[in-house]
Amino acid sequence: MAARTIAIYGKGGIGKSFTTTNLSATLALMGKRVLQLGCDPKHDSTTSLFGGIPLPTVTDVFAEKNAMNRQVSISDIVFRKDIPDFPQPIYGIELGGPQVGRGCGGRGIISGFDLLEKLGIFEWDIDIILMDFLGDVVCGGFATPLARSLSEQVILVTSNDRQSIFTANNICQANNYFKTIGGQSRLLGIIVNRDDDSGIAEKYAEAAGISVLMKVPYNTDARDRDDSFDFAIRLPEIGEKFRTLAIDILEDRIRPCEAKGLDFNQFVRLFGEVSDEEPVPATQDELFGNKRSSGASSSTHEAAVESDGMKMERCISLLDEDEKEVYLMAEKEHRSPGEIASLLRLSENGVEELLSRARRKLKKLFFEF
Repeated sequence: MAARTIAIYGKGGIGKSFTTTNLSATLALMGKRVLQLGCDPKHDSTTSLFGGIPLPTVTDVFAEKNAMNRQVSISDIVFRKDIPDFPQPIYGIELGGPQVGRGCGGRGIISGFDLLEKLGIFEWDIDIILMDFLGDVVCGGFATPLARSLSEQVILVTSNDRQSIFTANNICQANNYFKTIGGQSRLLGIIVNRDDDSGIAEKYAEAAGISVLMKVPYNTDARDRDDSFDFAIRLPEIGEKFRTLAIDILEDRIRPCEAKGLDFNQFVRLFGEVSDEEPVPATQDELFGNKRSSGASSSTHEAAVESDGMKMERCISLLDEDEKEVYLMAEKEHRSPGEIASLLRLSENGVEELLSRARRKLKKLFFEF
């Protein structure tokens, strides 16, 4: 039987990995074969599960193997954790992502899932796959399980602060969008982590039509367990909550939500009175202020807001005639240096020199204006 798949989404730092790890542990204690799939570029979803050891990521392993012209195998990226008092091991994968500022994390998620599907992930002898997903980004890669219906069910993790609830609302709306184009992922509900009894997340859930699945109170002992790479479910008051949720999931007691989510105006009005005033536009005069030169014409300032295309056309007009002619034939008419050389009766090297000179001048002119 195919594995059951659940995507757990939440704002970075809100406790989605804490939630996923403790749910994985609970299910494993109940005899289920569980795979925890970390889908956050920080690649720290499985850190507590594996005792603080960072797993090699799919992104890094693929890059290394590709450089050696070798294929990635299951054993390269899937790892098992045997826990002494657990009847089943827990399996872990970290998709990973690029180093900060060096690539697109969402692209890494898409590529990672492509590789896992080639390795047959949905045919493995696994009962449940829990996907730990970063939710506070708009990049389409992080919506992969929703867009491709790779997760049957979705759980949102939030707390009682506005930003984490806003993230949950975004994922709800994204899932609604994918349902309109054939998506099959269904929203089970919301988990309120670090609950302070303020009721803000519950107020949002009621307004958006989302069920509250579980409330986990802020607990310093639970935090200390997580920080020391242990399971918070070893605490009876936490363990009972996760066990109840796990049973509800396994026995299909949770009815998927037909949640509408909230638009931005509806959302912000949950948190207080919102001004009805229109935003006041800033003027060109107040922004330039005393920086305007006394002899500058209005056309000079209008040039500051002209489109890049208009600006480039103006720069091209300032080139020497031979540079301009060659540049336009290459960029506008898409002719090769050989064609241009034949038409203008120049050498190909001469055309390439003129084209190079024109591009250098344009770059300088464009950023000077």
